[in-house]
Amino acid sequence: MALLVRAMLVVLVASVFPALVESAVRNYNFTVVMKNTTKLCSTKSIVTINGKFPGPTLYAREDDNVIVRVTNHVQYNVTIHWHGVRQLLTGWSDGPSYITQCPIQPGQDFVYNFTLTGQRGTLLWHAHISWLRATVNGAIVILPKRGVPYPFPKPDKEKVIVLGEWWKADVEAVVNQAIQTGLPPNISDAHTINGHTGPVTNCSSQGFTLHVESGKTYLLRIINAAVNDELFFKIAGHNLTIVEVDASYTKPFETDTVFMGPGQTTTALLTADQRIGKYLIAISPFMDTVVAVDNVTGIAFLRYKGTVAFSPTTLTNTPPMNATAVTNTFLDRLRSLNSKNYPAKVPLTVDHSLLFAIGVGINPCATCVNGSKSVAAINNVSFVMPTTGLLQAHYYNISGVFTDDFPPKPPTPFNYTSSTQPSNLQTTNGTRLYRLAYNSTVQIVLQGTTIIAPENHPTHLHGFNFFAVAKGLGNFDPNKDPEKFNLVDPVERNTIGVPTGGWTAIRFRADNPGVWFLHCHLEVHTTWGLKMAFVVDNGKGPNESLPPPPSDLPKC
Repeated sequence: MALLVRAMLVVLVASVFPALVESAVRNYNFTVVMKNTTKLCSTKSIVTINGKFPGPTLYAREDDNVIVRVTNHVQYNVTIHWHGVRQLLTGWSDGPSYITQCPIQPGQDFVYNFTLTGQRGTLLWHAHISWLRATVNGAIVILPKRGVPYPFPKPDKEKVIVLGEWWKADVEAVVNQAIQTGLPPNISDAHTINGHTGPVTNCSSQGFTLHVESGKTYLLRIINAAVNDELFFKIAGHNLTIVEVDASYTKPFETDTVFMGPGQTTTALLTADQRIGKYLIAISPFMDTVVAVDNVTGIAFLRYKGTVAFSPTTLTNTPPMNATAVTNTFLDRLRSLNSKNYPAKVPLTVDHSLLFAIGVGINPCATCVNGSKSVAAINNVSFVMPTTGLLQAHYYNISGVFTDDFPPKPPTPFNYTSSTQPSNLQTTNGTRLYRLAYNSTVQIVLQGTTIIAPENHPTHLHGFNFFAVAKGLGNFDPNKDPEKFNLVDPVERNTIGVPTGGWTAIRFRADNPGVWFLHCHLEVHTTWGLKMAFVVDNGKGPNESLPPPPSDLPKC
């Protein structure tokens, strides 16, 4: 009866004040279960949401309230991160384990509750503990508010394409073995497109097929949910028009190759304007340094309606694995739309100017194979995960969990991109955060280093979008490089690559109180300690302050 009355009230309010009910509540149930799955002619049991890989797509509109109940029926601790969702005043629902919450233990559940404020486009969700995100991931589709058009031609249909990695072995066993030996973990065995590897050597597989009709336009929501691999994406014979990345609209441009790091999303228009037939879709890795990578090309097919059986497939060439120039061509064309309706609010002044040197190192390890282990660090600090959630420690002022003395620049400056190695490859360990006042403006220069091996680092900031104002090779020059900053229409993202042997500069406004993770989205580097967190203090009043935790917040 009460539900009926409430429904009648909603109808009445909608008829009199339609603007008041533009937003809706979207309820989802995510059940974490094991599922036997066969790929590469080999079967294993994987952790999934609702038995699906990739998991279910979460659909909502801008300003909708999203409520997801996650129930854990597996033997592992679990959390879910809503990657790229701003989480304004809902930091308790961000999801990284031991940062904003303790994990959901076996047999327990937790309700994530957040509102999609000021965002529209494609994001992703994934597990945020150990390497469970290898199979626990899926798409987030944020549609515009009702009655608000896309700022580009309306497509006939929309398709979600989730890219991933696949190991024949149990992924948790892979990472545990690496931790015990101190050696890099085994690379994946294949890449997946919507959960399918496609045909590979010695194992036939149907793969994923994208069905299209001649003359129609499709909005492809492409997500890189891979664990460790940056990927190129191509469709034979077809160009794509890029219109949005990381749920932020861009100035449209045409390309035949998309490039994405793990955690990044790209939304593109595809017009089915070629002759009827079957066309290859290929994803292949990018690696422009001496680091082992899974070089198996993931294969899917685009098939026109009316294509006869056994039609030959139109092929495409994938870029060379070390095609740095191809990545730069794509990334340098990304610009914020910066229109009247979607302005680029780039901070023009900076309260905190930070230089974060990122890279890998070697620390002693008595139990490891070589007496040492691979580590990673920011400003020579390998981050130590706490056993209490950092957000709880901050909110309740619990001492001894973290310090707020994270160094704003490398403690010992050196030639970060020199071919000469520093004499000491060891890092320090600590749970050290950097404190920001509410609404302060921040510039971070993410400086890559060449210690052991230079490498591109896709870096993700939780709780904020940022503007990527510049990038370059070599060491950042604080006197000359700011002259080339784009402060007008830089691309707005939540995950950005730091070039091999180079740097990237980002800016954001700390307008979201809480504790917010910054880390390399290559899971191997996160495991090794390439991570830190910001603590953003409350502002004035309830609209600028973190509310209390929900009553069902998991306990450690």
